[in-house]
Amino acid sequence: MGNTPTTHPHGNTHRNPHPFRRTLLRLLLPTLLTAAIVLPLAGAARPTIPAPPPAPLTAPLTPATLPSAYEANRENATEAARMAAAHGDTHRAEADRALAAPSRHLLAFDGRGSGQAAEVMGDLAHARHIAVLVPGSDTTLDTYPRFHRAAASLYTALTHHPAESRTPGNTVAVIAWLGYETPATVSTTVTTTTRADEAAPRLRAFLRDLRTTAPAGAHLTLLCHSYGSVVCGRAAPGLAADDIALIGSPGTGADSATALHTRARVWAARGTADWVAHVPHVRAGLFGTGTTVGFGTDPVSAAFGARVFDAAGAGHSDYFTPGSASLANLARITLGETSEVTRA
Repeated sequence: MGNTPTTHPHGNTHRNPHPFRRTLLRLLLPTLLTAAIVLPLAGAARPTIPAPPPAPLTAPLTPATLPSAYEANRENATEAARMAAAHGDTHRAEADRALAAPSRHLLAFDGRGSGQAAEVMGDLAHARHIAVLVPGSDTTLDTYPRFHRAAASLYTALTHHPAESRTPGNTVAVIAWLGYETPATVSTTVTTTTRADEAAPRLRAFLRDLRTTAPAGAHLTLLCHSYGSVVCGRAAPGLAADDIALIGSPGTGADSATALHTRARVWAARGTADWVAHVPHVRAGLFGTGTTVGFGTDPVSAAFGARVFDAAGAGHSDYFTPGSASLANLARITLGETSEVTRA
């Protein structure tokens, strides 16, 4: 998308050697994105990977039915691994096989296409604090291990948090929710809310079901990364969450936190090394097509009105790095320790 500023957009403007270039980029973005949609990128589609349909669950998810749901989804992942291997896709077979391990707890699994899954870390039936991670672009079953590492990193931070160790029974759980078809980073879909609009009702339904499975009154936090923050923004009205954290966000499709129409506290953070800082925060219609590109107001700006917290020097993929300021703050938000969150 051309040259980008070399400084953080919230820094001193006199340090930016190309203010005109940055302004021009903002003005040209709708035209550039229109061209991207009218003249889509060429490329061969990956052959469809065979997999069984999702396992039918005979009973609604409750604390009592969780073990049987986990087992049914592991068995489904095992069969998906067998079918992928027979098809000659050893990489997908390995990914499916890892999710089928006895130690993995799958609330949902679908090995078809790019794949979907919802994995629990911790004791969901007794958790008083639950974090649901919503991923961004290029997250599929093939790339799932990196998403799993982020969720595992948060779970470790939560279980080693001083407040957690001091409070008996203050159980935590983390859920890696790959419940939608994420856009590719290099694609036309990543510039629009289309995939997020498709995902939003699924996320709302998932959280409603989660409320019936988790203990009454459990504190529920959504941690939404990159394009995942667009999903959370579209799902926000009526969403059964206590806190929503937008990290590395290109925008939500809303002009402000108030416009999300959610009762949840809305947080936002962006590290100084995150390239998303250079994405123009605009939203524009495409010549009467009904399609809108861009995601509007910068979530870490004063105009958006979120509670902005410190992510220090995090890059776009670094928010869950062990020992980082961003991970520490995400753990505090998940545990409801809002007064301990360090603000930017």
